[in-house]
Amino acid sequence: MQPKKVTVRTIARMAGKTEGADAGAPQKIAMVTAYDATFARLLDEAGCDILLVGDSLGMVVKGESSTLSVTVDEVIYHLRAVGRGTRRAQVVGDMPFMSYQSALDEGLRNAGRLIKEGGAEAVKIEGGAEQAELVRRLVGAGIPVMGHVGLTPQSVHALGGHRVQGRGPEGRKKLLDDARALDEAGCYAIVLEGIPRDLGGELTRAVRAATIGIGAGPDCDGQVLVSYDLLGMNDEFRPRFVKRYDQLGVRIRTAAEAYVSDVRAGRFPDEEHSYGAEPAPRGEGQLYGTVAPAGPAAGPPDGGGSGAEADAIAAGCIPLRPSKG
Repeated sequence: MQPKKVTVRTIARMAGKTEGADAGAPQKIAMVTAYDATFARLLDEAGCDILLVGDSLGMVVKGESSTLSVTVDEVIYHLRAVGRGTRRAQVVGDMPFMSYQSALDEGLRNAGRLIKEGGAEAVKIEGGAEQAELVRRLVGAGIPVMGHVGLTPQSVHALGGHRVQGRGPEGRKKLLDDARALDEAGCYAIVLEGIPRDLGGELTRAVRAATIGIGAGPDCDGQVLVSYDLLGMNDEFRPRFVKRYDQLGVRIRTAAEAYVSDVRAGRFPDEEHSYGAEPAPRGEGQLYGTVAPAGPAAGPPDGGGSGAEADAIAAGCIPLRPSKG
C-alpha cells in the first residue's frame, strides 16, 4: 500500500499545533537532507518525515567551501532525483543564494520553478523579518514556506563565519522578532540553526509554526541533520551539534579497498561472477535481473587476516579500516 504522504497539516499535527479534528498527540519531526533517488528511498523507508534538498549540496556534493555557488537549476535537478525515490516524506527545496533576495517577483518565479519543474512540495528561505513579505506572497500563491533563522549559511560572510547566534539580549530579541514575523507571514515551519538551547525552546513556544532545530537544543518540535554528517561520511567535519550514527565513510573506503585488491590480484571477477556459454541451471537469462543474495564478503585489502579479523570475514563482514592519519 502507498504510505500516507506527509503534508503541511501532518507537520502541524506532529508539532501539536493544531486544534479540533486535526489535533493529535505531539510527535517529534525527523528531517534530513537528500540529494539523489537512492538516498531518498533509503531515508524515506527509514521513516524520515521531511527530505530537504538543501543548498548544502554545494559543499557535500559539489565540494565547494560554502553553499553560495548553488543555482536554482542545480536544486531542481536534485529535487527531481529525490522525488523519484520518495513515497512518504515531504520534499522541500532550498531557495539558493540570490534567487529571492533581490526582488519579490524573482523570488516568486524561482520558488515556482522549484515546485513546477523540481516537484518540491514546499520551499525553504533563509532570513527573518526582511523576508516576511515574500513569505506572504508565496503562501498567497499556494506555495508552502519553511523559514530559517539563526545561523543562516547564505549570510556566512555577513555573520563573520559560522558562529552561534542569539547570545545576549539584543541577539535574542532579534531572533524572537524574526521568528514571529515569519510565523505571522504564514510559514508552516521554521528551521532554528546554531542558537542557545534555551532560546530554541523559547522560540518554539512563541510561534505557531513547527520548529526544526539544528544545533538549537532538544526543545524544538523536530530536528534536521545533513545526511552525510549523520552517516559519518566526512572524517574532518565534526561540529558539536552533529551526532554520527554510523561511520559510512570508513565502510565505503574499506569496501573500495577490498574491491581494488581483488581486481589487482585477479580474484574478481571469478567463476561465480562470470557468464558461461550456456544459460545457468537456474534459468537466469537476463543480464540484470533480481539481485541475488550477497555472497561472502571479500577479504581485507592485503589478502591476509587472522584471529578476530578472519572470523569477521568468515561471518560475511569486512573489517573496517579508518583513514590513515
